[in-house]
Amino acid sequence: MKKRPAIKTDLFADCQQREKIDKLGDPLVEIEGAIDLEALALEVDRMAPRSVSLQGGRPPFPAETMVRILVLKRLYNLSDEQMEYQLLDRMSYKRFCGLAQAANIPDRTTVWVFENRIGEAGAKAIFDGLSAQLLKKGFIARGGQIIDATRVPAPRQHFTKDAKEPLNEDAMPADWKPVKRRQKHGKSHYGYKLTVNVDKRYKFIRKIVTDTTSTHDSQHFEAVMDPANTSREVFADRGYPCEEREAWLKANGYRNKPLSEAQQRRNHGIAKTRACVEHVFAAIAQMGGKLIRTIGQARANFAMTMMAACYNLKRLAFFQRVGIVPA
Repeated sequence: MKKRPAIKTDLFADCQQREKIDKLGDPLVEIEGAIDLEALALEVDRMAPRSVSLQGGRPPFPAETMVRILVLKRLYNLSDEQMEYQLLDRMSYKRFCGLAQAANIPDRTTVWVFENRIGEAGAKAIFDGLSAQLLKKGFIARGGQIIDATRVPAPRQHFTKDAKEPLNEDAMPADWKPVKRRQKHGKSHYGYKLTVNVDKRYKFIRKIVTDTTSTHDSQHFEAVMDPANTSREVFADRGYPCEEREAWLKANGYRNKPLSEAQQRRNHGIAKTRACVEHVFAAIAQMGGKLIRTIGQARANFAMTMMAACYNLKRLAFFQRVGIVPA
């Protein structure tokens, strides 16, 4: 008796596989339903308008399509080359970007050019537009604000022989760009720093500041304060308090939240993982890692702003999936 093969061919196999993906639960469908991506694209075009070529040429891809591609790229921490490949390979990516029936797919150069066109202003427009939609849905900042910073690794510098000599003496070569290293616990860390303000109730990122890793965490405290939070309580670790800051908080109506004795004992046991803000950083790290593949402050600012925006987008989709609604 002839054995039947397990693999069956079908002209409608793509449709059947797409239906099965929907039944299993496509996370990109949840994200698409959680936010108005068209409105974000309009904000990007308003902040970073597209230049008009008088010589014609190939029509550009819609801004919404490119914003969706940037969201995918940051959610999974993909390079431009990998983004191009995944758009060609994954039906869920193509469907999310509206390219399921498209004969032409944006290549790596198209993605790179769009990022450079919108720059930091475009990334901030996405973050601010998403924050505005959170407020419209009723997710206002509640319960107090938690402030902390995280290091974002970047490609390491390749040291020349001349550069190693001042490094061994704890100095920085004069021709280095501002990225850079910071000594902590006897180790050098290279990259940038993302300081965030997270509301205690919903754990959405409300304010951000980006800088190099050599800048101390406490320098951005006032810049990330959120006056819209309904509570005046402020939570931060030991790196932030000082007499001048305590006076500023009191003068502006904020209340510092000291740890209780029980919390201090717990803090001693679990160290860095005590604060809720660490959950935010862990979620960002799960999106393919915090490493950025660029060099230069402007590109790093773009990448870190997109990190914060995509974290908020992913958390909003989670709230929608489990049925959490604002109180």
